[in-house]
Amino acid sequence: MTDARGADDAHSAGGTAEDEASDGPALADREWRLIREESLPGPLCMAYDAVAAETAAAGGPRTVRVYQWSPSTLSLGYRNDPEDIDWAFCEREGIDVVRRPTGGGAIYHDEFGDISYSTIAPASELPGDLMETYDLLCEPLLTACAEMGVPAGFAEESYPELYEPACYLRELHPAHDVVYEGRKLSGNAQYRRRNSVIQHGSLTFSSCPERTLPCFTDPSVGPDAFRERVTGIDEHADLSREEAVETLESALGAWADAEEGSWTDAEHERAREIAREKFDSDAWNRDRVDPLERA
Repeated sequence: MTDARGADDAHSAGGTAEDEASDGPALADREWRLIREESLPGPLCMAYDAVAAETAAAGGPRTVRVYQWSPSTLSLGYRNDPEDIDWAFCEREGIDVVRRPTGGGAIYHDEFGDISYSTIAPASELPGDLMETYDLLCEPLLTACAEMGVPAGFAEESYPELYEPACYLRELHPAHDVVYEGRKLSGNAQYRRRNSVIQHGSLTFSSCPERTLPCFTDPSVGPDAFRERVTGIDEHADLSREEAVETLESALGAWADAEEGSWTDAEHERAREIAREKFDSDAWNRDRVDPLERA
């Protein structure tokens, strides 16, 4: 979940996807599962992405999933400085803080205002070029937006940075950021490993600057400037959050020709382990030290 698609947006671990990726067969020729929206605490939101990557790399199903961050969560980009975060405010307001493995700025995932998705597949089945893969995996997101009556696309012109620590307030780049009528609607990023690729994204259903900005220690913009840069589905379409979620699920499922599926018991157990040891740890969230790599 980030605001650009360049090298800074894809933190690699264990090599790069380019090492082994190829154009490969059509994605729909592979086994895909759709995991419909789950409400999960922040650490588990990220842990299930990691588990899905392990499953895909081991020859299991590829995964498209939709999820809700519950409670509301501030997800940090891999390189976000913890000094920019108002940890006391987040704790007081019951907002989780979780560091993503992907780059870019921090995103406030409001329990109502945010809809998140992930697409996970073996690296060998996707284009080796980061931009090509990004475009390919954004297709169902853009399809869903159009079906909601909000035909978003990649930015056609640049917009200056407003506040670097926040994903949605960074510089907007042509063909890098998903916008509608010149305002950012969605942030997306990839985590590319040697054997798997994770792309996850945040789609704004309802913008909430009054909750977003206080998560930072000294934001240089106010709510009005935030609203001028960021928009949500509910500003442009008369549909409920549930309807928006169903539209995104349908687009992801159709794009991958996926069967509706679920996590196995082993995946649930593994996700809880990863969440506990990594994504719920101060070492990772505050210090950017991966406890699993040290183990």
